[in-house]
Amino acid sequence: MPGDHTKSETLIVAPRSSGPQAPDGELSHSTAVDIPATVISFEGRDPLDIARAIPSEVPVNLVYGGIPFAVMMTTPSDLEDFAVGFSLTEGVIREPEDIRGIRIEPEENGLRLAIELKPNRLHEHLARKRALSGRTGCGLCGIDDLKALPQARAPEGRAPVVAVSAIRSALLRLDREQALNERTRAVHAAAWADLDGTIRCVREDVGRHNALDKLIGAACRAGTEPDSGFILVTSRCSFELVEKAAAFGARTLVAISAPTSLAVERARRLDIALIGIARRDSMTVFHGLDRIAS
Repeated sequence: MPGDHTKSETLIVAPRSSGPQAPDGELSHSTAVDIPATVISFEGRDPLDIARAIPSEVPVNLVYGGIPFAVMMTTPSDLEDFAVGFSLTEGVIREPEDIRGIRIEPEENGLRLAIELKPNRLHEHLARKRALSGRTGCGLCGIDDLKALPQARAPEGRAPVVAVSAIRSALLRLDREQALNERTRAVHAAAWADLDGTIRCVREDVGRHNALDKLIGAACRAGTEPDSGFILVTSRCSFELVEKAAAFGARTLVAISAPTSLAVERARRLDIALIGIARRDSMTVFHGLDRIAS
């Protein structure tokens, strides 16, 4: 399903300085800022003044055809990937080629992600009866009817067999691939790994949904085949993450923490191998055990 997004024109306008407050009073859209803080010991040691790196969080207004669609709180990095991944997993587009261009523009209190769609796709998008004003990363804010819950189609094509050794290998490598989390210890990551466990792409964000959208967008733009590997996420697995994985076409989803009951239900319906509580010494398979090779 993913195609070569380079066929579409992409326009980037570098944002001016605005956003999270930095220690010197200047505003910045960097992925992290150093903030003065004091460490207080519970063991009686003297307080220690430090500069602590914390992740940036910026409101990003996603706009299609000049009409605002959603405001997401996100880390201001890999926003082109985010635009593609979010558009796909929200059903705004069906394939990356539905996007004709992306512009990142500064706004007074954040950023504007202006996404230009093909005319027929824009028409279908505007006809959708779904109001999402004020939406954030929870995945449900703004939905006024349970019928509007995300409902991805079951992925097509073969479901790959994934070896336990490949999953373990990817898990052991994942920490080393999270540069922003290494600095801040406060962001989520989503990664794509080949069937041999080699991590090919990692995206990080303050929001777990955003990190996965960025990863899916990056995979789409790179032409990654959904049956060529598996997804890892460094968070609990809610049903939205299963739906997003299915929208991309992935058949295996590995989460560091446990899934919710609805996530398991959706994984069974969509036939996505769902693995949770994946740690260095063990993992728990909730669905798709027949596709996990020892």
